[in-house]
Amino acid sequence: MSSWENVINIEKSKEYYKNLKSEIDRRYETTTVFPPKNKIYNAFSKTSLENLKVVILGQDPYHGRGQAQGLAFSTPKEIKNPPSMQNILKEIYEEFKKPSLCVDGDLTPWAKQGVLLINAILTVEEGKAKSHHNLGWEIFTDNIIKYISENCEGIIFLLWGSPAIAKSKLIDKSKHYILTAPHPSPLSAYRGFFGCNHFIKANEILKNIGKEPINW
Repeated sequence: MSSWENVINIEKSKEYYKNLKSEIDRRYETTTVFPPKNKIYNAFSKTSLENLKVVILGQDPYHGRGQAQGLAFSTPKEIKNPPSMQNILKEIYEEFKKPSLCVDGDLTPWAKQGVLLINAILTVEEGKAKSHHNLGWEIFTDNIIKYISENCEGIIFLLWGSPAIAKSKLIDKSKHYILTAPHPSPLSAYRGFFGCNHFIKANEILKNIGKEPINW
């Protein structure tokens, strides 16, 4: 199987990516952009393609200073957990009756176990949610999802909220597993994210297909 580096290099050779890169480079020079440039592809460096088990799809990075670290929903351990992260931790506590492995909000331990934490848009301007929408990141991440769908087997996709759920059309449901729920944001968590049991369900699927469950 290819590595992420090979997969990403194919995207980098495409015309849309060249336009995306020049625009993103310009924005890093002229505005404050998160995450730090060396963390844009952090999700891929923390979760190897051959160890991939679960994909959690976010929307765009946190736009507060020091929060974004290139992993969807995750923040560095010294940063206060944002509301969505607090709700994810609350759901895990309800499911397993014990605190998450990642109570500090840094999801690197999940990533290392095979959970790809990827946002649909990989960069954002400080204080401006979705400011890098339609620059080309969505093409990039759609192509990554398609690659996973076509070249991997038995991957579990956790899709929270309408934008993430819309990506299910890119996934071959005959060879992968899709679990959907409302977004863990305070605006929607009570509409069905709480009680979704996605973390227990994902582990049950992993056991059934002979893979090591995730320590959430």
